[in-house]
Amino acid sequence: MTTPTGLPDALQQLRDHVAAAPLGLATTGRDAAARTARSVVDQVDDYLLPRLRDLDAPLLTVVGGSTGAGKSTLVNSVLRAQVTTPGVLRPTTRSPVLVCSPVDQAAFSGDRVLPGLARTTGEGDTTSGIKLVATDALPPGLALIDAPDVDSVVEANRELAGQLLGAADLWVFVTTAARYADAVPWDLLRTAQERGTALAVVLDRVPPEAVGEVAEDLAGMLQRAGLSSARLFVIEERALVDGYLPEDQVGPLREWLHALAADQEQRAAVVRQTLAGALESLGDRVAVVVAGVHEQATAAEALHTAADAAYARARAAIDEGVGNGSLLRGEVLARWQEFVGTGDWMRSLQGQVGRLRDRVAAAFTGRPNPAADLQGALESGVELLLRAEADRAAEKTVTDWRSLPGGIALLAGRETELDGVSPAFTGAAADEVRGWQGFVLELVRKEGAGKRNQARLMSWGVNGAGAALMIAVFASTAGLSGAEFGIAAGTTAVGQRLLEAVFGDAAVR
Repeated sequence: MTTPTGLPDALQQLRDHVAAAPLGLATTGRDAAARTARSVVDQVDDYLLPRLRDLDAPLLTVVGGSTGAGKSTLVNSVLRAQVTTPGVLRPTTRSPVLVCSPVDQAAFSGDRVLPGLARTTGEGDTTSGIKLVATDALPPGLALIDAPDVDSVVEANRELAGQLLGAADLWVFVTTAARYADAVPWDLLRTAQERGTALAVVLDRVPPEAVGEVAEDLAGMLQRAGLSSARLFVIEERALVDGYLPEDQVGPLREWLHALAADQEQRAAVVRQTLAGALESLGDRVAVVVAGVHEQATAAEALHTAADAAYARARAAIDEGVGNGSLLRGEVLARWQEFVGTGDWMRSLQGQVGRLRDRVAAAFTGRPNPAADLQGALESGVELLLRAEADRAAEKTVTDWRSLPGGIALLAGRETELDGVSPAFTGAAADEVRGWQGFVLELVRKEGAGKRNQARLMSWGVNGAGAALMIAVFASTAGLSGAEFGIAAGTTAVGQRLLEAVFGDAAVR
């Protein structure tokens, strides 16, 4: 057999894209998409790429089945050698065992097949590696893997069993007369049918008097499931002979396997069937992953939209708070009235001497500088506005996310952390406001430097002019009424005229 040009490279690219599929949000189809993605990646790594790169490699046969089905005893009986230890206690946690001819040992010693599983040759129990056994009891061209139980109570065993089945050219699926209709075996058999995997079924531990009836029932179930091509072997429940199944019971399975090993054309036919089925199944399986990614994208967009809407409302509320005069209430209004109404500002405009006198007096009497008080009140007011709206936006985002796909899992254990501003927000907001104030003061220095009324600016003071200019930003009185309106409108009008006297009308605008 020959490999189509470029197919391994295309598979590698597909594998990498599937492995990188973003499936982080807890959406409805996330788990199914993640399981499918993992199975695709494992099969490409463990089977498709190794097989495509060496189509003539030995036929890898995985013996899998339910707990207590007798897989290990069956493998030992086929080989007439103790290569794997039957488990008495459940669950069995031993290593999976790969048995091959010494001639084929090199084909399985490296990482060409099942590259993610380490090889061992000694005793020991593990679910992270594979035990390699070379024996003359198996002819060249064929390898057997005794896999963990597909229904083990240990999750790692189940996952490893599924991975090994995905790496097989041929499944030998072992079940019993008591359990052949169970759900777990049929889930695996349906997977074999969907992937086109070559399959043989061993019906073990069948009471001699019920062989015909049970075998006929299972054959009918296989046919209805689209698995009529699967070879069915029936083993009666009898006493073991020296630890092995009776020869007349296990002989037909051994002869069939040895015939596959001896006939290159038959081996190639099995490989083609499984390889073609695995490649054909990729389309539907990748479609599951793609649907999961689309669902993730939709959920992420909804979460982003909810957060963006909450913070857009916060920005609009801040704009309104700045423009409707609400920042001129309370402390800011009191400090502005004090700054203008006490006459300190007016007296300071009379000249440098008056300004110096006021500063000296303030230094000795401890009386605060009205301009500094006004700047502080403005800074505090803007910070409080920013924090209040940011808190409200965070709380709204958390509320909305609780009702959106993926949102609850994102919030799990973090509601108290996410329903308000971050610890660094207050400091960052203060820095931004101070930065804005510093910009205004620097603007006052630059704009006033070349003006004819520079002396008036110097007598007024950069801080005083800067404070007046900051108030001018919030001079809209749409949200004020009554006495507040009169105070704010009157004082800001005075400030506006004086600013224009210093800088000119265009500069103030």
